[in-house]
Amino acid sequence: MSSLISMAFRNLSRQKRRSFLLGGAIAFGIMIVTIISSLAGGLMGNVAANIAHLFAGHVFIEGVEKSPSGKNLEIIRNDMVINDTIQAAGLSDAYIQKRSGAAVTLIFEGKKTQQSIIGVDFDKERLLRERVSFIKGGFDQATAPNSLFVSEQVAKKLKVDVGDRLLAQTKTVTGQFNVGEFRVAGIMPSMGLFDQMLAYTPKAYLNSLIGLGLEDYQMLGIMLPDLTQAEKVAENVKTALKARAQVFELPPGTLINVSNPAQSRYQKLAQLARKETWEGTKYRVYTINDTISQIEQVVQILNTVSTVILVVLFLIILVGILNTFRIIIYERTKEIGTMRALGLQRPEVRNLFILEATFLAIGGVIAGFAAAGIVMLLLSFINFGTGTFFALFMKNGHLSFVPQLSQSSFHVILVVLLTMLAAYLPARRAAKLEPADALRTSK
Repeated sequence: MSSLISMAFRNLSRQKRRSFLLGGAIAFGIMIVTIISSLAGGLMGNVAANIAHLFAGHVFIEGVEKSPSGKNLEIIRNDMVINDTIQAAGLSDAYIQKRSGAAVTLIFEGKKTQQSIIGVDFDKERLLRERVSFIKGGFDQATAPNSLFVSEQVAKKLKVDVGDRLLAQTKTVTGQFNVGEFRVAGIMPSMGLFDQMLAYTPKAYLNSLIGLGLEDYQMLGIMLPDLTQAEKVAENVKTALKARAQVFELPPGTLINVSNPAQSRYQKLAQLARKETWEGTKYRVYTINDTISQIEQVVQILNTVSTVILVVLFLIILVGILNTFRIIIYERTKEIGTMRALGLQRPEVRNLFILEATFLAIGGVIAGFAAAGIVMLLLSFINFGTGTFFALFMKNGHLSFVPQLSQSSFHVILVVLLTMLAAYLPARRAAKLEPADALRTSK
């Protein structure tokens, strides 16, 4: 076998240009699909990280009450139940925040815009203070109880500046219209898709607008040091909470057997509140992954697309490999006859050409991965900015690439097998040549 391997390497090196072109075609296919699958993995991680920073958590708890009229009220009043749950789940040292939220129409001098405003405790949200930067104003300007921080894009749309007062229209949790006033205390850099979601105000003031008590809130977020632990922690929290209160749970198979698969898992969980009836407060526990499960479907689609692209490219490349090996055998007919006359058996002749194809595929795969790494590195240096629609899918304005080992391994195996398959028929034909006939040929 060692002699066959050395002969295969020597034969490939004899036709450097031909080997380079075939290996380059294989490398190009591997490069394209590796970039696509790595980009898909990076998109998933970036979306999860960006949304986690936006909502300040990886695991969340929400409370829902049923009004006498059957309306769902998003509210958590009994803090003792939540605090006991956090303690029982072993999360007493975790970074925890409590927030409220409302959809608000902001009005300034005849101009208006729809804005989601988050009510936070600025004194307690250390991570928020560390991560938020300002073009104008800042946390030191938030002296008024109705201070508001908006994005640059929203500020430009309304033509407001720090110190300006905005009229606000919203609804209480019970559905009644209410009005209020905000004072702009800071303008944050634009975040593209996040602009309509990124606005912060003191929770106490927002609670007064939407009909909540001073200490009430709508969502509790738990920030974890490792996103991969989110599902495990959520299960622990749910178990601890079920021992103390009512908890929404999806029946087995609900996540699969749904009429609208485009819904996120969180949306499917939220549907239960509209269908069920209960007394008091019922809680739902979910993770950041549940809110972005639609992105997981996009990643799966991209992975499927990358595999389809690879197969299509290699169907084209394999035609070239098949024809090339036919030409090689045609050119080396006398050489094959000589090897057979010197005692090389038919299986060894066949294996020699298959080894050449295998080494060609492996070389192309290695070159393809190297080229993909260089291209991904260069692309990751480009700053696309944070003020675009695609900011949600990037990390601080940069593309991220996360190689998916299982997907890449599948691609490598597929490429090597297809290349060996393309070389098999010409190799078998070469093995069937009679030594005497091959030596007499004038080719």
